[in-house]
Amino acid sequence: MEQMNYNLLFRWFVGLEMDDAVWDVTVLTKNRERLIAGAISQQLLESVLIEARAHDLLSEEHFTVDGTLIPAWAAARSFKEKSDPPAPGSGSPPQRRRPVAGGPGSGSKGALLLRDKVESSTDPEARLYKKSKTDKSVPAYMGHALIENRNGLAMAAEATEAGNAAERVSALAMLDRTVRPKQERDPELEITLGADTLYQEEKFIEALRDREVAPHLSQYTQQSSNLGKNSLSEAERADPRRAISQRKRKLIERVFGWSKLDRPLRQVKLRGLDRVDWFYRLTIVAHNLVRMRRLIPIEVLAR
Repeated sequence: MEQMNYNLLFRWFVGLEMDDAVWDVTVLTKNRERLIAGAISQQLLESVLIEARAHDLLSEEHFTVDGTLIPAWAAARSFKEKSDPPAPGSGSPPQRRRPVAGGPGSGSKGALLLRDKVESSTDPEARLYKKSKTDKSVPAYMGHALIENRNGLAMAAEATEAGNAAERVSALAMLDRTVRPKQERDPELEITLGADTLYQEEKFIEALRDREVAPHLSQYTQQSSNLGKNSLSEAERADPRRAISQRKRKLIERVFGWSKLDRPLRQVKLRGLDRVDWFYRLTIVAHNLVRMRRLIPIEVLAR
């Protein structure tokens, strides 16, 4: 806001005349809540995809899905034991309207998990989570993205509470928003979905088969203790397109890398899932716009 007082370029960008009064910061805060309630970030993403589709930049058949941790605006020391944790065998009740991991009995045989016992006093919806056994648990949310494999443009995005099953639950939700049901699709359209080994879960693969989506997932190797989790059939492992999907997986890492490199998503300064989800989708929209600027010929943009 300080720049708005003397930087003419900033004033021009937001439509202020040289002698117009600069808004108070509370005006932006109130507008943010309105934008969140109106799902403006999702509408903006859909509008950008319409533009990309008009320039034939999107693949309607081949997709990749993945997730990334979004550091929450909370410290690990803010997590305190809950005064009224759920009873053993019940698990934590779901807190969000969106499908996320963490419903009743979310632990093995209904066992209480860490999130059932502790809660952040700063951001109650943040969770202590780590994606690797060698990492340290940090307060975080999880960002998910579904990209098409032609140019690496994000087709869907959302943020959820961090959890072991959150990536798979969100993958199916984003896929359903992006791909038509099998009864409405062109019979010649063969949908594929590439992903890493964290998606190697029998129920998830069955859900893809029910949607007639080819699971092009990476497999655990002989050196892994999770070898028994491999659930692809012989035909699915032998699918020649699977190797192509695995090579295309790097495109989604570019989306996450761009979003976190010297940008606010590296450390969000918002609290609450609704605000983080809104901001995450806006960041993904910005990535698509930057990517499309390089894909659309300058002659077309000048028209």
